[in-house]
Amino acid sequence: MSKNIVLDIENVSKQYRLGKVGTGTLSHDLNRWWASIRGKEDPYLKIGETNDRSKKGSSEYVWALKDVNFQIEQGDAVGIIGRNGAGKSTLLKLLSRVTKPTSGSIKYKGRIASLLEVGTGFHPEMTGRENIYLNGAILGMTKKEITRKFDEIVDFSGVERYIDTPVKRYSSGMYVRLAFAVAAHLESEILIVDEVLAVGDAEFQKKCLGKMGEISKGEGRTVIFVSHHMASIQNLCNTAVYMEHGTVKFSGNLEEAVNRYLIGNVNVKSSKNLAKKFNSPFSSHVSSISLHDVSSNEEKYSFRMGEEIKVRVECNILDPLDNIGLNVRLNDAYGQGIAGWRTSESNIHVPFRKNLIAEIVIKDLNIFDGNYYLTVAITNGKEAVDVVENVLNIEIVPERILNYPSIISKKFNLIYTPSSWCFPS
Repeated sequence: MSKNIVLDIENVSKQYRLGKVGTGTLSHDLNRWWASIRGKEDPYLKIGETNDRSKKGSSEYVWALKDVNFQIEQGDAVGIIGRNGAGKSTLLKLLSRVTKPTSGSIKYKGRIASLLEVGTGFHPEMTGRENIYLNGAILGMTKKEITRKFDEIVDFSGVERYIDTPVKRYSSGMYVRLAFAVAAHLESEILIVDEVLAVGDAEFQKKCLGKMGEISKGEGRTVIFVSHHMASIQNLCNTAVYMEHGTVKFSGNLEEAVNRYLIGNVNVKSSKNLAKKFNSPFSSHVSSISLHDVSSNEEKYSFRMGEEIKVRVECNILDPLDNIGLNVRLNDAYGQGIAGWRTSESNIHVPFRKNLIAEIVIKDLNIFDGNYYLTVAITNGKEAVDVVENVLNIEIVPERILNYPSIISKKFNLIYTPSSWCFPS
């Protein structure tokens, strides 16, 4: 490895057999053993399917990771991002040596401290004090080194009153506070943190992010951080690895990795054949709804705060309507409408076509980050003739700086922001 490279991941793959522990059968173990003594490749490395949880597979073998390659330099703060099931946690378990790769190699320099899930490495019957020394010993530190950091660890964790209580009596929040404090303060060269910080309160999460930034920028140690919260990734990390279905799709520039995550994060693909799904009793219906990036027109369902959103609606109008209109509404997780756009309110004329396509570009939608749902309705001017409710899930991702809209009006308890409509023929 190069002098500045502290972690080198080369062609790393991890295979699991569904529903089994290990290889599952004695015959498989014998086949592997017979191949190894003949100097042959593991016969089960040639089979298996990609780890795509949205599809039903035919193979009982799954590649949680497949041919992962990247390097990390000393002092880097690296964000590992991707959807659930992308292989992020599996990768961290390999890096932390909780399990070993099926194939490939992981080379590293220095000691690794990891916080993968609440209580990792803690013994429930031992007190907080004893677990601090236990974790330090596991990391290869001397008792003298741990004692020197002990008061700082306890102060950071905020559980001083319970430090001599067995950790099995701790709440999940206390558990993660002490576990993070130990991992962050013991002098390892590499700190690995999974998204366990969600257990803590907002104040503690902020404190943890500040500590990880101090470790990386101030102390020159390496931090590997997994999170679905893009604002945390952007504020802490200087580089990122974007993963999808167990493979690395991009490694390098932070902004580029986040952009690829946003475009690739299709939570709910475009809703096709809605007429068959909803069996609308009205004379017209919405047949398809999809969301797109305004500049590239690529389909995507994750957007930054304030980013323009293109909504594409395809309709099959079975009977003529005298005064056709379209309504688009954004609902929160509780089904409450928070924003809406109506052609009638914008004085937009909707042409009558049997196969109508409407596109609306929503601008300056500075709502809080989170998941929202889209409802679309066709009207005859006064009342709805077809309504498709909460059909698409939209993820709004935090942004560092918000560009607040210059014009926001509110009608019918909904926010109206600037928008533009078009009707491609």
